[in-house]
Formats: sequence, structure tokens, C-alpha cells
Amino acid sequence: MPASRRRSAKLLLSLVMALVVGLAIPAGATPTWTVGTDPTYAPFGMTDGASGELRGFDIELIEAIAKRTGHPLKLTALPFDGLIPALQAGNLDLAISAMTITAERAETVDFSRPYFAAGLGIVVRRGTRGIANLKDLEGRTIAVQIGSTGAKAMAAVPGAKLSTFDSGPLALQELLNGHVEAYVNDLPATLYAIETAGLDGIEIAGKPLTSDFYGIAFPKGSDLREAVNKGLGQVLADGSYARIYERWFGQSPPALPQRAPALDSRSDSAGLDGVQLLRNLIRGAGVTLALTLCSFGLGLIGAGLVAAGLLGANTMMQRCCRIYVDFFRGTPILVQLFVIYFGVPALARQMGLELQLDRFAAAVLALGLNGAAYLAETIRAGINSIDRGQWEASRALGLKPLTALQLVILPQALQRVLPSLANEFITLIKDTSLAAVIGFDELFRQGQLVVATSYRAFEVYLAVALVYLMMTTTASLLFKQLERRLSLPA
Repeated sequence: MPASRRRSAKLLLSLVMALVVGLAIPAGATPTWTVGTDPTYAPFGMTDGASGELRGFDIELIEAIAKRTGHPLKLTALPFDGLIPALQAGNLDLAISAMTITAERAETVDFSRPYFAAGLGIVVRRGTRGIANLKDLEGRTIAVQIGSTGAKAMAAVPGAKLSTFDSGPLALQELLNGHVEAYVNDLPATLYAIETAGLDGIEIAGKPLTSDFYGIAFPKGSDLREAVNKGLGQVLADGSYARIYERWFGQSPPALPQRAPALDSRSDSAGLDGVQLLRNLIRGAGVTLALTLCSFGLGLIGAGLVAAGLLGANTMMQRCCRIYVDFFRGTPILVQLFVIYFGVPALARQMGLELQLDRFAAAVLALGLNGAAYLAETIRAGINSIDRGQWEASRALGLKPLTALQLVILPQALQRVLPSLANEFITLIKDTSLAAVIGFDELFRQGQLVVATSYRAFEVYLAVALVYLMMTTTASLLFKQLERRLSLPA
């Protein structure tokens, strides 16, 4: 076929394909709304245990609004502190997740008219005395959810020591385990958790601290705000809102204003403070370094013992050490952190025992035990790589097995495993960021705290990444220097 005819055939085929695609897409098709929500904040957003689908008051409400406006929905689960950055990045069309309307947030995102009346409350362990208001919280240890209005309010309490968590349930567990004296959060979610989970060990202290309203958030200047407000107005007017509210909260809803009073107040947001960011990162880097050194030291000690067990003649000891290695290498560090810090104290409490683990100790224990499993295999492989003739020569010289191991085998094994030890140390520097989930204020958490108040995710996380890069690069150079000093191969 001539080239001109082939080109004509391709052009005709392209036109036919375009026509088919055009016919497949209905004219004026309604675009899908991508909606972000935090699935850990019952009863507003949670995951159905049977179906795995998102459900809750917020979910039903946005579905009712979408039905009125004729828009299909795509629900996206995100941590609460990631919702506003996702809106800024254009990854979401809107976010509904019990987000309190504040003047500070309104500088970054737009809000719908209020859809829920709420307020902050204090939660304490049952029987606690002397905590009923903000004044009583001065100098206390308090659990909060990162990025929440409760976190912002408690940051202004003189002397308060905050433990920040990624979700409300984790902060509540911190209180139940006795690690903090109080938990400050929105009352509706807290009351729901106490009632549905049967948490008899905690109670609400005093009266509500604030009177707030929730709103649906949009990227600044979004055209969807008007459509959502119209749909929300219809849901409020036709009784659908009241039915949803009564189904989830067992009572009639209060009247809602057209506009949140907080929008008429002055924002006290200072934006991104470069000096404060630098201080936070330096503080976080110091904590990360201390956590890395302690965890690596514990890991090395544990690895030596486990490697000895793996190489020993005792079959039972070999099996136990193998189970240890397989368990810690086969389960995520995140799960191990949760089990050690949250699970063990909770189990002890159920048994009538009071056990409180320090956050730093729990992080070192989890990271150290995990690192020991990997390092043990590295050390075992290094020792096994030494030729058996070295053992025989040592025996011929009259050296005892332990002496031969110390003076002949280990120095040679170190030459071969030092690069692997360096890699494990560098990996551990990065893995310390996982300790943020238990409220540990290491480098990554310090960045999260800044983003939660400044909403400048790109700049802050880039700075955090650069600090990590500086730390890992420095560690790499130090290990290379150690190789040269010991005359080890590069």
C-alpha cells in the first residue's frame, strides 16, 4: 500500500475512534466530585467493618447533597492533617470531615455554610479531680489530634505539655493508658466513642470550652462552593438533614446560622515563620539522632545475642532465634510500635495492672528489636563467610573457640559487614519517622506540627527532607571514614 494511502487509512481510523469515544461520553456529563474525609473520626467518618466502605454522618450528608445537585462522588480517605494540603494541591474538589470553621483556615481554603454545631470538651479518666476548665489544664499533659482546633487551643494553655496524634482514637487510647492527664477534642465525636465503645474508664469534665461550627472545605476560589451550598440548603429545608442527624445522634438538630461567626473574627495566624521552622527542625533532628543511636545500640547488642543463638549448637535456641528473626522481619515496624506502646499497656490494664511505657523507651524498644532481627542475619552471614580454615588454624595455634572468635573471626567479619551495618544505620534514621504515630516529636512530627498551623506543606516537607538528607549523608561519610581508618576496602 502506498504511503499516502496508509496515512489516509490511519486518519480515517482516528476519526472513527474519536467519533466512538464522543458518542460514549454523554453530552453535558456531570463531573465527579472527589471528596476527602478522615475515616478515623466516628461518627462523622469511619470504615464499615463488613463492607470496607466509608460511612458516617458526614458521608451520608455529602451523598445527600450530591444527589440534590446530580453529581457522582469519589470518596478519598486521608488523615485529617492532610486534607487542607490535598485541597491546596488540587487533589480534592472538597473535604468534609468535621472540620471546624476558623478564621485561620479560611485564609487557606473556602468554607460552605455551617452544617453542624459543635464545641471542644475535656475528657479525663474517671475519678480525676481538679480538671474542669482551661485554667485547670495549665501545666498538664494533654493529648490532642494533630491539626485540630483542640490542638490549637491547647497550644495556648500556659505550661501545657501536648502529645499529638494522627487520629482521635489514638489520642483517646493515650488517655486510657494513663500517659496523659486529659484529652481535648470535639464533644460529639468523644461522646459517641464513649457510648459505642463502652469506655467506662473516662468521662467528660466540666462544660464545653467553645461553641464552633463545622463546614465543608474547598480550594480557594472554587466554583463548587455555590453548588454545594445550594444542595446543603435543600437538604436542610426538606427534612433530610434532620433525619440523618437523628439517626446518628438520637436527637433533633439545633438551628444553624447561614455564616459561621468565626469568619468575622480576626485571624491570628502568623503564616510560615522561617526562624521557628528552623528551631523545630533542629529540635526534631536532635531527637531523631538520639533515637537512632539508642535504637542502633540496642539492635547491635540484640543482634549479637541472636546471631550467637543462630550459630550455636543448641537446636532449641536456634529455633527460638529463627522465630524471633522471622517475626520482626515479617511484620511492619508500625504494627510493632502500636503493639508495644498502645497494646501492651491496654492488655495490662485489662488484667488489673498499671503499666506505663515512656514514649522514648517504647520507640527505642520497637526500633531496636526490629533492627536486631536484620543485624543478626548480617552478623551471622559475615561470620559464616570466613573460611573454615581460619578456625582450624586458630585451633592449631592453641586458641580457644571464644578467643579465636574475638581475635581472628570477628575482625575479618567486621570488614565484610560494615557496609551493611552502615546501610542499616542510615535506614534507621529514616525509620524513626514512624515514631510520629505514637506522638513522638521527632523530625517528621515537627514538620507535621508546622504544616498543621501554617498550611505550607511543600516548603515545610521539603525542608524536612533536606534535613534527613543531611543526616543520612553525614552518617554515610562517617562510616566511610571509619572504613578508611580501619583500612577496610571501600
